[in-house]
Formats: sequence, structure tokens, C-alpha cells
Amino acid sequence: MRIVVARCSVDYAGRLTAHLPEAVRVLMVKADGSVLVHADGGSYKPLNWMSPPCTLRESLDDELQIWTVTNKAGETLTIRLLEIHHDSEHDLGVDPGLVKDGVEAHLQELLALHVLTLGEGWTLVRREFQTPIGPVDLLCRDSDGAHVAVEIKRRGEIDGVEQLTRYLELMNRDPLIAPVTGVFAAQEIKPQARVLAEDRGIRCLVLDYDALRGTEDPSLRLF
Repeated sequence: MRIVVARCSVDYAGRLTAHLPEAVRVLMVKADGSVLVHADGGSYKPLNWMSPPCTLRESLDDELQIWTVTNKAGETLTIRLLEIHHDSEHDLGVDPGLVKDGVEAHLQELLALHVLTLGEGWTLVRREFQTPIGPVDLLCRDSDGAHVAVEIKRRGEIDGVEQLTRYLELMNRDPLIAPVTGVFAAQEIKPQARVLAEDRGIRCLVLDYDALRGTEDPSLRLF
């Protein structure tokens, strides 16, 4: 990756035209060929950019350095560097990718270990219980011994409720486990999803990931 801090102006020509007047900005040229123009603000989003595949041509005009970036559609990004404060290149190597904490697989594993979160006297029958259209996350028994299908999401939305509804419809055709009720568990449940779930007799449960993981001890709270 090449990182340049420079006072520059930027002009884009393509489907429309855009101009960034002279200012100090960060220019990033990535190994994949992409070029991004950043300001000291605006979070992660660049002011302008050119996605790969594209070519970068550097030239001089009266000792003014000019970058011309062109993509396969013929769009151009012209960067005029009036004053360069920093110019360096770095080999970042192969990135291992983002490892997410609190994804649905982690939630399923934790809830299976702490099944009493669902209710006193509950027991786990099986994780990934297969139905004809796919596996439901957990199959449990409540304190009365009745079967309960638990579908787990990070964000509980209407699609998740519909998914659990289809599972329940098929599971209740199986005389070995019927009747089966449902629990829709998520770290966050959208109001529309809650309304739909409760209308269909499905219980909603908001999960506290930190509490399930054991990083939060309620006994340490003052309030």
C-alpha cells in the first residue's frame, strides 16, 4: 500500500463531474489497484475513489505532479499534488480477514451451554435439529417436558420469524415430537418481528451476549 499526505485538488470525470478544491488529504493506493482520497473526517468513507481494475499514471506539468487514474469504463480521477508532506509504501501481506465475535454460531453454542437462560428446568435435546427444509438451531424441552424449537439470530427480523414458522409447521407434523412451540432469540429484535412472532404464538427472547459468555457478573452491579 502507498500512502501519500499532500495538498491536492481532485477532479472526477465520468457519469458526472465532481471537483475537490485544494486541501491537505490522504491518498491511498492499494495493492489491488484502487485509489482512495480521504479527508480528516467522514469516518471510513473516502471523498472520492476509483475501484479496480484501473491504471494510475504519474506525470509532471511545470513541476506539478499529476496522477491520472482511469478505469475500464473510461472514467478518470485527476489528482494534482501541489505539496507532498509524506509518501511511503508498505507491504501489508495477506490479511486473515475479520473474525467476528458474537455471530449466530457463537450465540447458538453459548445458549446450548446455558439452556436455563430459556427457562428454569429446561433441557437441551439437540443442536442443529434437522427438518425437511433445514436445521433449527436448538431443540429443547421445557420444564413440562414439551418440545420447543429455538431459532437464534444476531438481529431478529421478520425473515427470521418466517423461517421459524416454517420449521414449526413441519415439526408439528412429526408425531414423535409434536406439539412443538417456538422461541425466537436474538441480541436485538425488531418491533415488527416481535409483533409477528407473538401473533403466531412464538415467544421472543433478547439475548445478552456478554452475560452468556460470562464476562458480565450481575452481582457486581450497584443498580
